[in-house]
Amino acid sequence: MGFPGGSLTTLFLTVVLLQVCWPYSQAAERCQGGFGEGQVTLEAGGAELEPGQVLGKVLYTGCPGQETAVLRTDDDDFAVLDDGTIQERKAVKNFPSKRILRRRKREWVAPPIYIPENGKGPFPQRLYQLKSNNDRGTKIFYSITGPGADSPPEGVFTIEKESGWMLLNEPLDREKIAKYELYGHAVSENGASVEEPMNISIIVTDQNDHKPKFTQEVFRGSVLEGALPGTPVMQVTATDEDDAINTYNGVIAYSIHSQEPKDPHDLMFTIHRSTGTISVVSSGLDRERVPEYTLTIQAADMNGDGSTTTAVAMVEILDANDHAPVFDPQKYEAQVPENTVGHEVQQLTVTDLDVPNTPAWRATYHIVGGDDGDYFTISTDPESNQGVLTTKKGLDFEAKTQHTLYVEVTNESPFVVKLATSTATIMVYVEDVNEPPMFIPPSKVVEVQEGILVGEPVCTYTAQDPDKENQKISYHILKDPAGWLTMDPSSGQVTAAGVLDREDERFVKDNIYEVVILATDDGSPPTTGTGTLLLTLIDVNDHGPVPEPRQITICNQDPVPQVLNITDKDLSPHTSPFRAQLTHDSDMHWIADVNEKGDTVILSLKKFLKQDTYDVHLSLFDHGNKEQLTVISATVCDCSGHVNTCPEPWKGAFVLPILGAILALLLLLLVLLLLVRKKRKGKEPLLLPEDDTRDNVFYYGEEGGGEEDQDYDITQLHRGLEARPEVVLRNDVAPTFIPTPMYRLRPANPDEIGNFIVENLKTANSDPTAPPYDSLLVFDYEGSGSDAASLSSLTSSASDKDQDYDYLNEWGSRFKKLADMYGGGEED
Repeated sequence: MGFPGGSLTTLFLTVVLLQVCWPYSQAAERCQGGFGEGQVTLEAGGAELEPGQVLGKVLYTGCPGQETAVLRTDDDDFAVLDDGTIQERKAVKNFPSKRILRRRKREWVAPPIYIPENGKGPFPQRLYQLKSNNDRGTKIFYSITGPGADSPPEGVFTIEKESGWMLLNEPLDREKIAKYELYGHAVSENGASVEEPMNISIIVTDQNDHKPKFTQEVFRGSVLEGALPGTPVMQVTATDEDDAINTYNGVIAYSIHSQEPKDPHDLMFTIHRSTGTISVVSSGLDRERVPEYTLTIQAADMNGDGSTTTAVAMVEILDANDHAPVFDPQKYEAQVPENTVGHEVQQLTVTDLDVPNTPAWRATYHIVGGDDGDYFTISTDPESNQGVLTTKKGLDFEAKTQHTLYVEVTNESPFVVKLATSTATIMVYVEDVNEPPMFIPPSKVVEVQEGILVGEPVCTYTAQDPDKENQKISYHILKDPAGWLTMDPSSGQVTAAGVLDREDERFVKDNIYEVVILATDDGSPPTTGTGTLLLTLIDVNDHGPVPEPRQITICNQDPVPQVLNITDKDLSPHTSPFRAQLTHDSDMHWIADVNEKGDTVILSLKKFLKQDTYDVHLSLFDHGNKEQLTVISATVCDCSGHVNTCPEPWKGAFVLPILGAILALLLLLLVLLLLVRKKRKGKEPLLLPEDDTRDNVFYYGEEGGGEEDQDYDITQLHRGLEARPEVVLRNDVAPTFIPTPMYRLRPANPDEIGNFIVENLKTANSDPTAPPYDSLLVFDYEGSGSDAASLSSLTSSASDKDQDYDYLNEWGSRFKKLADMYGGGEED
């Protein structure tokens, strides 16, 4: 073979035959394929061989009837195709001189070995001989490994250790194991490996040793009656464990063996030979004639020429809508009271030969005529399949006394053939009844000003009687939530019975007050109708503006002004802009200003106030000069700037009372020590007699002016407080400690005189040492058996001889002078 251009290079390749043995039986002759020539010389031109370049071809002769042998070369630069063509696999550079590549024929390559299953033996049976080219000068021992040799299932294959013959020891079953993968090994006498492990593939060929099997004993399918030829019904399936790829042993063919019943003839169905799909082949399926067919199905392997098996296919003929429903009877008469909605007029009955409770049997009704006003509707009873005719709207006897309706019936599913539909006629007679009065309009809107006087008319709202007879209608209010209205029962005139208040949110919504009026006729029986009266209340300026919030907290030092929102229940123009004014002397300490928009008021502290809660009287005026006085509760705190709540007093204040109590206790002990010391020195009694008259001695000071003294002299008040007597404490009892009251000094502002008098009066009322100016002096009762006689006895006696003053000696040192003067005066 020549190549254009370049020098020629001769290649010597050794192509190895992958030998294959097909043992048929012990007596069968073994077929051995081979090459036509032992050595093939290929010449290639060019300095470099391109990949895929064809170099030449070798001839190999195989065994008849067997698969093509596998050819290989052990040079990775070249490839041998199945037909013996040798190609360049990758680029190879040639040298100017001839390159001769010699490859020896090697036998350490095993071709796939094909063995039929269920072989009869005898066993062991020779399969293939392993042969190594490295057996010159040394003895080689052979072995095999893999499933079927030294691993489960063990012992199926063995090998003669010295000759290398592989042996089959038992029949094979392709349905259990279709292929064995073994490895051949060659070692020298000293155990050294002389060859790489060689893969040996043993393929078990199939024999027709299994019958087909259907996946079900009974197959069920269905088809509509009247189905056209070619309509599929169902599919049956059979399986075969034999090989259906390389042989026909597992190829199954289906056929229908028999059909029952043979009506209308014995060939109503057919089956696909390969897929097992059963279809309709003839027309004439009628469920009412034959509801079900039984088919005997046959499956045969070897594509229909081998083993067979059978199964049953049940074909159910489904009902198709080939019968139209028919009214029975076809004419009806009914009576319906007027003005009734949802009233059942008539039940319509039909008959249908199709299967009950199927779409082909269930009826559908339609009103096809006579109901121009859409007064009626018809539905299907799911249990009885009857048509139920009812009123959709109330019928009017005065308008029409009779209705003639036409109703048509069909099925839920369409007819499979052209059929005539059935129609029924219904005569509906309307009965006259006493109809209720009707307000015209049903809802009446009336505008009325709020706050109208009681008895003033609001409107007149009447109803009409739809009956032909003239009936008397009376009226009364059915719903009046606030009780603001009254109604004349004859004329229907509505008048005010209370004050209509637009701002009363309990009864008025969006300026509308809703009232329901009831009208009753004098029919037999009487009927009633209702109407709705919607009163739109027109606003008047009857509410003053109100500030929010009504409680504020402010500091008495550098206070932050308080902003109050102003609300007014009235509508514009009786609302903003607003004006503000402080009353009841609140303007002495506070300032109220309205912002530019006139919808908020700013309240500020003008003068210092001590921490307390004060009432601020704030009057607000709306645009219509409507005034509303509001008292703002202002809490003044001892703080500076902004504050939400007054700061809590110092938590250590509880220490002061404790210290005061301790000091009082010490003072009490000191007084007791002084008393004990004085007793020891003067031997005076510590306690006075029970009826000590000194407890009844009063100090009298200046008396105040009488009722006609309206000209107050402040200096007299000051002189009275400063001229009050000095309190002399008793030295024979423990004194009671009373805090010294604090009187307010005379203010410089004459406007504060009133507050000055009120505050000092409160202080004087709680001051036990204050003189009782302008007060009634009450002398305590001294008790029965008192040693002190009546004061009138001072002038009732002519002399002091009948008076015994010796008891003055028992009163202590303060009365010693009196005791000397009166008690012992006669002796002196």
